[in-house]
Amino acid sequence: MIAIRELKKSFIKDGQEIEVLKGLDLDISRGETLAMLGVSGAGKSTFIHILGTLDHPTSGTVLFDGTNVFDWPETRIADFRNRKIGFVFQFHHLLPEFSALENTMMPGLISGMQREAASDRARTLLEEVGLAHRVKHKPGELSGGEQQRVAVARALMMEPEVVLADEPTGNLDSETGKMVYETMLKLNRSRNITLVVVTHNRMLAEHMSRRIELEDGRIIHRE
Repeated sequence: MIAIRELKKSFIKDGQEIEVLKGLDLDISRGETLAMLGVSGAGKSTFIHILGTLDHPTSGTVLFDGTNVFDWPETRIADFRNRKIGFVFQFHHLLPEFSALENTMMPGLISGMQREAASDRARTLLEEVGLAHRVKHKPGELSGGEQQRVAVARALMMEPEVVLADEPTGNLDSETGKMVYETMLKLNRSRNITLVVVTHNRMLAEHMSRRIELEDGRIIHRE
């Protein structure tokens, strides 16, 4: 369970304080799927970055199972993020010189996993996202949808409890985007992963169990 209370984020620009998030309150249950909608500049990506512990709030709390992770030192926050949270972005950020298998393995290897164990887990994940036949291909040899599905597999490498996706289909055509979000929803069901997606894709949002809309840093609609 994630509990967000009075979450605020401000930046200083040209000597002026700009409020990006203005006191958000939200509960996210284990295994649910949540879509975050809103125009550009509404605060969606800032919210995702804070939820993923990539950025700190100005004030307010983000509680994971009752613990405010921002009370921890940075090293502990980083360890928590690496073990508990997976990320999928609009651009896949795959390393071009490595194969799909090697890209998927990377978080495990960085965390000290034995190469054979990392390879076995990565192969299983690539099979789950429908890419068992493409494990040796490099990103340049894959389609846009295949690249993004490798990114989804990589996000699951450390078996996270939460996956945060920021416009995961934003760079894809509608048919390819549908394939990617169907893959993500299938993995949500099979692994009971909490899935939070920032998207402009209404079709994707309609397949999520819950939707919220942000405007000017506030939640203006929930369903």
